Formats: sequence, structure tokens, C-alpha cells
Amino acid sequence: MLDYNGTTALVTGAASGIGRALAVALSERGALVICADRNLQGAEETAMIIGNSAQAIECDLATSGAAEKLIEQSFALSGRLDLVCSNAGIGYNGSVFDEDMNDDADLSRLFEINFFAGIKIAQAYRHQLKRHDQRGRLMVTASENSLSVPEAVKRAKMAFYGATKHALLVAFEWMRLDSKSEPIDLHVLLPGAMYTPLIAKSLPDPAMAPPELELISAQQCAQIALKGLDNELFYIPTQAHLLDDMQTRSDAIKHAMAILQIDKTY
Repeated sequence: MLDYNGTTALVTGAASGIGRALAVALSERGALVICADRNLQGAEETAMIIGNSAQAIECDLATSGAAEKLIEQSFALSGRLDLVCSNAGIGYNGSVFDEDMNDDADLSRLFEINFFAGIKIAQAYRHQLKRHDQRGRLMVTASENSLSVPEAVKRAKMAFYGATKHALLVAFEWMRLDSKSEPIDLHVLLPGAMYTPLIAKSLPDPAMAPPELELISAQQCAQIALKGLDNELFYIPTQAHLLDDMQTRSDAIKHAMAILQIDKTY
């Protein structure tokens, strides 16, 4: 089990949901937590819930230079940054056929926050770790949508959201190959459905959730995430159905290979 006593952790998207749950859980494990969010009031509320000298920073990761500035500010607060939870994310629903790709500010913001922010944070964090001669740990929050089209949400028109989360996972899989000689350990949290403000908008009562969602709380997700970090896992899934949902793609590829007469004999 990792010892967080005397460490500093930064959590983005800390105003609510998974971010708030991660911030609280890390503080309970002994970390000094920096709570970052574009919703400063929410971040301050999280810091107040935590106590223990927790700090709140206002940060909109869709703005130019925000990731770099946030990492610099975080190092400046305590002189070290042992863990970054790049958790900030936004939802988006829309059909690929219906979206105007030439003029959609919401779509641009979706990719900026859900994908590019994680990359920019990784780059800025690596730079500052080298500058301070420290080693750190970065966990990004991807999604069950990184792995497949989940059976339970097929009607939700989440193509673009899924694309951002899939891109984030693939980028970090490649980054992992490059990180072996770098001062940074990488982890990807893969949450399935959980009761956060995003879901609460369409599901006021979590008890009414269909069982195939395997709906869990943000607090449960945070505990799974920390257990994944404790065990040095790169992939940190939160629900069993993630594997089942991936099987559809695997079966389809096997079927195609059989028809095309492709095997492992070259």
C-alpha cells in the first residue's frame, strides 16, 4: 500500500463526482491535496470538506497554457508533487451524422478537456519532475467508453465522448512505452457508470438504474482507483462488465478473420 503521508496530490475536476471522492480519499490516506476545477466554489467546498490544509485552485483546462500553469502552481505550493489525478472531464451527446464539424465550440471544448488536457498535463508534469529532480505518478480518468461501445449506453449517442476517451487511452498506452526511462509512473482509470452529477441529470434516483449499468458511487470508484495505484496497475477498471463489453469487438474480429482466412501462419 502506498504511503501518502508527507506527499502532495493534485486532483483536477475536484469540485464534484469522482474528483471530489479522489481528493477526500487521498486526504484520508495522508496526502496534502490540491483541488483544481473551473468551478472554484466547488473546489473550495471540496477543500473545506477535506480540511488538513487542502488548497483550491481555479483552472479551466480548455484555455491555452492552463495545464502548464496548474502544474507550476501545484509545485510552488509545497515544493513537490507526488501524484496528479487528471480527472477533469465533460459529457457530450450527439449523433455523428447530425453534428456540424465546422462550427461547434462545444465539440472543440470536449476534445480539449477530455483528451488534450491529459496530454498537456503529462508533458508539463514530466518537465517539472525533471526540473525538481523528483519522481511522480500520474493517473488519468478515461472511461469504459475507451474500450468499447458499452451495451448499457448504446442509445446514448456518445460517439464523440467515446472518441475522446478512447484517444486518451491509446495515447497513454504509447506514452507508457516511452516512460520507462522517465521519472513518471502512468495509470489509466477506466470507470463504468457511477452516480455523479453528469448521470444525475438524467437519473435523479440511482435506485432506478438498470442493473446492467452496474452503477457504483464516486466513493467506490475512488477506493478502486487507490487500490489500483497501490498495486501499480496501468489499467484500473471499476466494473466487471467492461470485459464483457469488449468481447463483442473481439468476437467480430475473430469472425472476420475466419471469413478472410487469416491465421497466425505467415
